[in-house]
Amino acid sequence: MPNTLRSSIDELASAFASSIVAAIKASSLDQILNLGAATAPASASRAAARRPASRPHTTATAEKPAKKSVAKQSEAVASAVAAKSATSSKKTAKGRLRRRSPAEIAKALSAIVELVKKSPKGLRAEQIRAQLKMEAKEMPRVLKEGLGKKVLKSKGQKRSTTYTAS
Repeated sequence: MPNTLRSSIDELASAFASSIVAAIKASSLDQILNLGAATAPASASRAAARRPASRPHTTATAEKPAKKSVAKQSEAVASAVAAKSATSSKKTAKGRLRRRSPAEIAKALSAIVELVKKSPKGLRAEQIRAQLKMEAKEMPRVLKEGLGKKVLKSKGQKRSTTYTAS
């Protein structure tokens, strides 16, 4: 029985495919292009059906206020992207820090050195992190590199380690 079912499905599929090809060959290019344009609103309505109910989709109506200029829209989008990337660019989707380039590490190190120079007694890593608004996971690599390059000095152990500029 499975062979007869399989063979009948294959026959029907091949007949369907050949009839579609014959219909396409018989129609003109204009008809084919217009068919694609006519189905666009249907695909838009399918997209609207998939959209969550918490964020309703609005359509263009006469009641809407005038649209913003393209420049204002692009500025708004650019600022939103910049704000999002400033807050979420440090972490990947799994919550880990993203890989930093040597330039980014050098920039963070120079900021730390400038901050530490202002404090004659030195600062602990927690204080540096709080003042520069960095994450705790960002600090060890930068501090280790500063100690390695001898632009920072350390005194103490573990959490009581204070860092001073060399």
